[in-house]
Order: sequence, then structure tokens, then C-alpha cells
Amino acid sequence: MNRQSRAINASRSDQIFDIVNCSFMTLAFVITLYPFLNVLAISLNDSMDTVKGGIYLWPRKWTWANYDAIFSFKGLITGFKISLLRTFVGTLLGLLSSSMLAFVLSRSDFQARKLVSTFLVMTMYVSGGLIPGFILIRHLGMMNSFWVYVLPGMVSAWNVFIIRSFIDGLPSALQESAKLDGANDFTIYWRVILPLCKPVLATVALFLAVGQWNSWFDTFLYNSTARHLTTLQYELMKVLQSTQIGSNDIHDPNMSQLMNRISPESVKMAITIVVTVPILIVYPFLQRYFVKGMTLGAVKS
Repeated sequence: MNRQSRAINASRSDQIFDIVNCSFMTLAFVITLYPFLNVLAISLNDSMDTVKGGIYLWPRKWTWANYDAIFSFKGLITGFKISLLRTFVGTLLGLLSSSMLAFVLSRSDFQARKLVSTFLVMTMYVSGGLIPGFILIRHLGMMNSFWVYVLPGMVSAWNVFIIRSFIDGLPSALQESAKLDGANDFTIYWRVILPLCKPVLATVALFLAVGQWNSWFDTFLYNSTARHLTTLQYELMKVLQSTQIGSNDIHDPNMSQLMNRISPESVKMAITIVVTVPILIVYPFLQRYFVKGMTLGAVKS
């Protein structure tokens, strides 16, 4: 009887724990999802009706006028292409450069590892500032150039240390066995280290992609006169400024009439959705690497 009563009490406590746990996780899910659904509802609601308030999870008056206003601006398609290109190229080159440097710094036989690591740490606390950076970019001849989006921030000290810490946790026997098989340093990096670093590379790739996708200030500084190198975020920023300044400063009559029917708040929410959705599409493909280990069972000792 004692064993049965203990089993019944244990099963009841497990059920209570499951109910409390599921309730808490459901509440956390709703709290996390609500802001996005609220932004989506406002972006799809009539602008004049949105001013009244009371929009929560569902639009009161459906309309696509807010998105029509955004996509009616010239240069938006070009900006979308350039943003996609800079995100892809910047993420790829950033991963390669950071992972290569991290692999070198993880090698105990690299004599200058402490010196280089100290130099990288200093860059995290000391920077030249905006004006010296602008002068440097101008003297390097990267004004009105696509590479100004990629090259200045290609190596990040923070990303290098994250990848290096992951590599330090890999079994050293993997590299030693590869050397015995005749592999050189580049072969070890490309054939052994990179495949095992997929979790950390996916994490860093997401950081790089989000940073490249959301960046607009470098376009404003270096490529504001190059219309063929504009970015989506820079164009959306100009759309938002146009709605806040007023339609009197818009020379296109059709655009001016369209701006009279929308509010800055609705356009802001629509811009948020346009900028966020591409990252939400990419995230599920990288999320599985955040928790998946690649070295389990690689070496048995």
C-alpha cells in the first residue's frame, strides 16, 4: 500500500508540475508573440482608424494602403537587392575571416597569439570615432562603393573570441590525427574544424546577417549620392521621414495624395514588418544548430 500511495502521489505531483510548466510556457509564448501580432495588426489597419486606438491582435479595418505607400517609393526594389547582396556577402566574408583568425589564435604553436589577442581586445574598447573613420574610408577610395558595406566590419573581435572559445573546446586529438594523415593547416581548418563548428558558425552568421540587414547609417554616410547602391533600410528611413515631415515636401502628386491617407504610426509598423520578416524566414534554418552538438562521439578516449 505504501508503494502504491507513493506512486500515486508521485504521479499527481508530476501532473501538477506538467500543468504549471505548460501554463507558464504558454503565458511566456503569448507575451512574446503579442507585440509582433500587434504590430502586424496595426500595419494592416486603416491609418485613420488606427488613430482612434484599440487595435490589439486583429485589424479593425483591413487595408493594404500602408504597404502600398512603402512600396510606391522609387528605389525600394534596388535597396532590397543591395540589402540582400550585402547581407549574403558580408555574412560569408565575416564568417570566413573571423573563423580563420579564431583558428590561428586557438593554435598553441602560434607564437604571437597573446599579442594578437591583446590587440583584438583593445579594438573592443578603443575606436577612432566617426570623423576619423569617415576620413579613412575616403582616403581608401571606398566612397560610393559596395565594398564599404563589407570590408570595414569584416573582422569582429567579439565574433573571433566566440569562435575561438568553441574551437578550444574541441578535442585536440582531432587535429593531431589529421596531421598524422598528412593534412596541412588549411586542410585541418577546412575539413576538420569548420564542419565541427557549425553550431557557433550558425550563431555568428545570424549576428552578422541581422547587423548587415538592419544597417542604414553607412549608406547615409558613404553612399547617399549613389542611388544604385542604396539599401532597403535607408529607403525605408526616408519613407518614414516623408510621413513625419508631411506631404507638402513630396513632389510626386500621386505620392502626396497617398501620404495624406496614412499616418506615421501605421507606416512605422508596416516598415517594422517589412524589415523583420526576412530575418524571421532565415532564423528557423539556423536555430537547430544553436542546441545541436557536432562533436559527440567524435573521439573516444
